[in-house]
Amino acid sequence: MKSVNFLLPMKGHSERVPNKNLKLFNGKPLYHSVMKQLLKSEYLKSVYVNTDSEKIANDIKINFPEVEIIWRPQDLQGDFVSMNKIIEYDLSQIKGELFVQTHSTNPLLKFETVDAALNFFINKKHQYDSVFSVTKWQTRFYWEDGKPVNHNPDELLRTQDLPPLFEENSNFYIFTRESFKTTEKRIGNNPFMFAMSPIEAVDIDTEFNFKMAEHIYKTLNE
Repeated sequence: MKSVNFLLPMKGHSERVPNKNLKLFNGKPLYHSVMKQLLKSEYLKSVYVNTDSEKIANDIKINFPEVEIIWRPQDLQGDFVSMNKIIEYDLSQIKGELFVQTHSTNPLLKFETVDAALNFFINKKHQYDSVFSVTKWQTRFYWEDGKPVNHNPDELLRTQDLPPLFEENSNFYIFTRESFKTTEKRIGNNPFMFAMSPIEAVDIDTEFNFKMAEHIYKTLNE
């Protein structure tokens, strides 16, 4: 069922890791890793890259000519623009009802995981209006003031018996045009949290993250 449009936004400027999207990751620009996975999805209709960068656009045209480019308007450029505003613009430019938004900074993401989440959502669409990826943690968390979040220090339960917490890991968001129109957000009013492997969910925000993800990628693909 080729019915899903994938949205992969990439701006030219990056603050903590300069030129992040085109920085070589295992010998190729970083975004190539997730792009190659998206193009394997059995649900794929099209991939759209929203960008303000000529360099990124040119690399896409050379390496992934089947990918569509959406040029980011001036009023949506910069480091402090909400991703929901970018998605809103994308949806005004393209047709379709079902969307997945992901990031180039998740190079370990596998298409099988995204397809499993899509399959779940399509079969449960009457129960949930969106899906977003999470990492499940069962460990002892504390607030900044030292107060426990999910445990009682006087009981000292085994970590596997603690109530889990779920981290929004930004690997992917699944939503419909209708749900986005209703909420103006990629996470709807009745979302499902799709748990995935912490290793696969590694997100690159810093140079350390970049080196760690590259090491894991090379180890997994030896």
